[in-house]
Amino acid sequence: MKDLLETMLYPHNLFMYALLLACMAYRKKGLWCLLVSFYLLGNTLVANQVRILYSSQINTSVTASSDSHFVLLGCGGSPEHLPACGEARLRHLVRQVNNMPASVTITTRHCQPYLDFLLEKHDQLVVDCFDGGDNTYQEFYRLSQRLSTSQRLQFVSSDYHHWRVSQLIKLHDFNAGVSSVGSQTFRPVNCPYLSCMLTVNLSNFDLYAKLSAEVSSYAVYRLFGGWFNWQDER
Repeated sequence: MKDLLETMLYPHNLFMYALLLACMAYRKKGLWCLLVSFYLLGNTLVANQVRILYSSQINTSVTASSDSHFVLLGCGGSPEHLPACGEARLRHLVRQVNNMPASVTITTRHCQPYLDFLLEKHDQLVVDCFDGGDNTYQEFYRLSQRLSTSQRLQFVSSDYHHWRVSQLIKLHDFNAGVSSVGSQTFRPVNCPYLSCMLTVNLSNFDLYAKLSAEVSSYAVYRLFGGWFNWQDER
């Protein structure tokens, strides 16, 4: 009961209860629609079902072979620092390669931290690292100029980028799959039933924000990509 009461006093839950009072006081359909939307988007029971459904759609099982070519999409950093997302992708790649010789292409502006970490973990890799650009669309454009569409590729990215990366693979006619690194966003959230019914969780809004950002980003690219030369910009 103590945990439930503490959760109910979080600002986002107080906002929901205040919105409920406003709905009861003013009885406006718009307020009720806002309340229902806010509740469903923040409800953990609903969000966990979305997480399970999304996770079931992405295949993270990869069998490396002697002709495997991995493409690791970088995620920023600095000349001296390897970001946590980059380290997670590199560790995932090393597990997939499983001590077998393989070739790897990395798209990142700051290659050295990636190379140092990867070659320390696995010394039987042939690695090509280059600056892929400022966004995923520039990365794929430059990869299409360096890699053959007939070559079997395996992309390594984060789970919340999986859908957009899959769409770009199809768009560029790559013979490739996607291996996704799991993140906290798509892991089901533990929540007692009563707490789940009476409260909302901010992590659920983050889930929908990331999913909608991926879809809207690709939609904008497909609709307006021809208007700008953003693929080849530096």
